Amino acid sequence: MNTTPVPSEFEQDSFDYHGSRLAYEVHGDGDRVFVYLHGLLMDSGMNRALAQALAARGHRVVLLDLLGHGRSDKPLRASSYRMDAYAREVVALLDHLGVQRAVIGGVSLGADVSLHVAVAAPERVEALVIEMPVLEWAVPAAALLFTPLLLLMHYASGPVGFLTRQAARLPRTSNATVNSLLDTISSSPDVIKAILHGILTGPVAPTVEERAAITVPTLVIAHTRDLLHPFSDAEALVELLPAARLESARSMLELRIGPDRLTEQIAQFADDAWSASEASSRP
Repeated sequence: MNTTPVPSEFEQDSFDYHGSRLAYEVHGDGDRVFVYLHGLLMDSGMNRALAQALAARGHRVVLLDLLGHGRSDKPLRASSYRMDAYAREVVALLDHLGVQRAVIGGVSLGADVSLHVAVAAPERVEALVIEMPVLEWAVPAAALLFTPLLLLMHYASGPVGFLTRQAARLPRTSNATVNSLLDTISSSPDVIKAILHGILTGPVAPTVEERAAITVPTLVIAHTRDLLHPFSDAEALVELLPAARLESARSMLELRIGPDRLTEQIAQFADDAWSASEASSRP
């Protein structure tokens, strides 16, 4: 059970997507919509501080719990958890909100899903914020990490389930990122198994050719010393995309524990993208 305390200063809601419930939260208001997506097995809580900071700068920030994560439904069909299926959930969110275009971004899993959205529905994407993408150079590390985890969930689901039930009893804190991590280790082994199976059997990222066709302004955020999110993947992505730039993070946790510098960079990037779009649409 998710026992994370729910602050009252933002809106939480959900909508039906092909028979499943997708949960989201909205921070701030206005026409400049920013959708930001969580990492694998995490939830919207990990991005809540960023959302609140961007909302204070005039953006309407929407955090979506992708299927299998957070407050959204958690079916046990692996096919529900492909990256391209997640991209369709983001487009469905925009449809539900009545939003034609938005800045789309996310961290790790959320970064790759954002790239899929830009390929599948480019007309809905104003700009991209890609934090720690998982691309070609990450494949060996991803295989080393996720394949044993999948096997553990499959063959030791009983002991793992006992441990996750104990984790679910731990008290939650006032820190949304910590709570997101606690909720992750409280997840059902069957759900984790289905998610990992779906992720590993589907396309992790769009092809190089599909990525090269992404023309919207793109901010790529990455850091060094991370096998799962190698800096070389971020550099290659920036070289490939015609309107991308790279911003180096001091660590993988900078946006979660010391976010001011990067938050300002993200807010300015989004403002510039919206301003350029609005100027180009004037007669």
